[in-house]
Amino acid sequence: MNQTTFAFRLAKLLVVTGVGLLTFLVAFNNMTDYFSSYYFVEHVMKMDTTFSGNKLIYRSVNAVVIYHLAYILIIVLVALTAYCCLRGAWNMYRNINRKVPDFQSAKLWAIYGLTLGIVIWFIVFQAIAGEWFVMWQSLKWNGLYSADRIVTFIGISLIMLMLKEDELKVLTDGDTR
Repeated sequence: MNQTTFAFRLAKLLVVTGVGLLTFLVAFNNMTDYFSSYYFVEHVMKMDTTFSGNKLIYRSVNAVVIYHLAYILIIVLVALTAYCCLRGAWNMYRNINRKVPDFQSAKLWAIYGLTLGIVIWFIVFQAIAGEWFVMWQSLKWNGLYSADRIVTFIGISLIMLMLKEDELKVLTDGDTR
């Protein structure tokens, strides 16, 4: 294996590890300081800080049990994302010097983890919280900027991860510069 191929594999491994670390810390923080982010979920679902006269207020949820269930589901999904990414990173590490098919197969859990991360930060936070519960209207309980930052990094990581080494060969072979 040439040095460029190894560098690309290492880069893939590091971005997946980074997402695994981030999501592990998010899940850990949410479990050990439950109410800090719980209040975020509660206020977004209550829609109590959206624009006055908001005609979409009928979508608000006013049930404590629903807030807890939604928040626990988010924690579980984030923890599962961390598990998948870290397991994927471990598998990639173990196969970093192996043949292309072995390394490609080792990326399976990482693909699951990164995809789940996109589901959480794009579908849950941006689509459901941001648009259904119009979180974008809140000055205090608006997590769209953080969600955008996270989903952008995860999306770029997934694209990077999906590059096959035969596609990278074009970048390294026949370069006469």
